[in-house]
Amino acid sequence: MRFYTGQHKHYCGVDLHTKTMYLCILGTQGQVLLQRNMMANPTAFLKAIEPFREELVVAAECIFTWYWLADLCDQEGIPFVLGHALYMKAIHGGKTKNDKIDAHKIATLLRGGMLPMGYVYPKEKRSTRDLLRRRTYFVRKRAELLAHIQNTSWQYRLEPIGRRLANRTNREEILELFDDKSVQSSVALDLELITFYDKLIRKLERELTRMARIHDRPTYDLIRSIPGVGKVLTLLFLYEIDDITRFDNVGQFCSYARLIRPVKTSAKKKVVAKSNKKIGNAHLKWAFSEATLLLIRTCQPVKARYEKLIARHGKGKALGILSHKLGRTLYYMNKRKEYFNMDQFLAT
Repeated sequence: MRFYTGQHKHYCGVDLHTKTMYLCILGTQGQVLLQRNMMANPTAFLKAIEPFREELVVAAECIFTWYWLADLCDQEGIPFVLGHALYMKAIHGGKTKNDKIDAHKIATLLRGGMLPMGYVYPKEKRSTRDLLRRRTYFVRKRAELLAHIQNTSWQYRLEPIGRRLANRTNREEILELFDDKSVQSSVALDLELITFYDKLIRKLERELTRMARIHDRPTYDLIRSIPGVGKVLTLLFLYEIDDITRFDNVGQFCSYARLIRPVKTSAKKKVVAKSNKKIGNAHLKWAFSEATLLLIRTCQPVKARYEKLIARHGKGKALGILSHKLGRTLYYMNKRKEYFNMDQFLAT
């Protein structure tokens, strides 16, 4: 967890919503200079902060509407801090909660150097990252349709299909397996939607690959050097990590990618809890899990190491160890601009 510790003359906390926003501006001594509820638009915001523009910093909680406010502050030369929503428990833990109180708490945390920071993703790549995440949504919908066909087969106690339906050629005679006309119609709808999703996903992947080569071709080629990592995982790593220098060390990166197990200790390392496992980037967690399995499948030396780890720790922990190792490797590859080296990966 990182906090914003910059010193300013004015601190503006914004409780931001889709149509409205509540502003609270504090002075250096914590005195309230402005509290106002207004429409969420650039003109109203700039008019409200105009008397306090001198050494002003603005902070808002990370919700889905923060893009325009961050871009406006960047355009106007105003420092902007994005608050990490899951860490801002001081806002959600009060007995009474409303927009006025929330905005004041944000400004107070900002002034006291206790506002947990989120990452303000660069404007020029933000839409491409969102499009990549949209592709993940479509892939999951397609998987649900494939699963429905399998479930329908089991529901009517038919023989196992025995082939991978994700492959288009294996779906050609699926309708003949079902005798009931209504069931055939249901499965036909699934197949039609799957075919549509196939075309849509391929189109998205071509566009995303083209944009990745424009944004950062060297890093794209560097990530592709990892055995088993194809274009989709490369795109995920490229856009979910963005600038590797935003992480102070490899531990921060692995924590962000959910590759380490958080443990809460007290009284000389006595373990008191294990929680907050889902704080971090879920897309990176999935990508590292998939990349680890593909690396084991394609590289015999890694597979041999994996089998040794299974004998010592069990399958689940063995995969976790290799995922963590791959995360550290990718961090240093990006940091040093070096391609994947199998000998270094297998060391220690």
